[in-house]
Amino acid sequence: MTSQTTDTIDLLAGIHAGSLLDRLRAQRPETRLNAQKSYQALFEPAHQGDVTLLERFAIAVFVAGLHGADEAGSFYASRLKEQAGGAAFAVSVDVEVERGRTNGPYGHYPAGPLSGEDRTGLVYEVTSENRDALGPKLATALEHSHLLVFRPREASAAALQKLLDAGWTATGIVTLSQIVAFLAFQIRVVAGLKALAENAANAGQAASA
Repeated sequence: MTSQTTDTIDLLAGIHAGSLLDRLRAQRPETRLNAQKSYQALFEPAHQGDVTLLERFAIAVFVAGLHGADEAGSFYASRLKEQAGGAAFAVSVDVEVERGRTNGPYGHYPAGPLSGEDRTGLVYEVTSENRDALGPKLATALEHSHLLVFRPREASAAALQKLLDAGWTATGIVTLSQIVAFLAFQIRVVAGLKALAENAANAGQAASA
């Protein structure tokens, strides 16, 4: 099945037609439809524009890995490998996922009343070897994605300038930010649906005991 005929969240959450979760999602058809439309706009665009499909899927694999979302990571990795040169990119991205995994959020606020909540953590950078393999544009995108996931309080004009210097356009930066935000949303929804399914299964077992 392709994502054109399968709702991506249903696929990742293991939801089958007629199941409890399928019926629950059907109660909010617009929410379900809009989530799938968001996926399609980001990963099945009519025009790739300033961000190629290879870049989009590589970023998605990286972000899913940072969130520890194995199903999403495998799904986006399979799509990445469908792109020309994607298999080699997937190897490099996997290495960077392992290097970038940490606990957050953390970072430093601008000097002021919130400074007391500052927390030091990993400032991630792609290895020089993988920067050569991925190219400076995608390597810088992974570094910025890591910042958005773990250090959003340090998002700044200087951080955006790094993307511009690496070849990102203003429109491309918006797309990059949307991908990171969408992955966070999608992963949380899938986790919530799986928790509901597990709770329902446990309740059913208790009732039949």
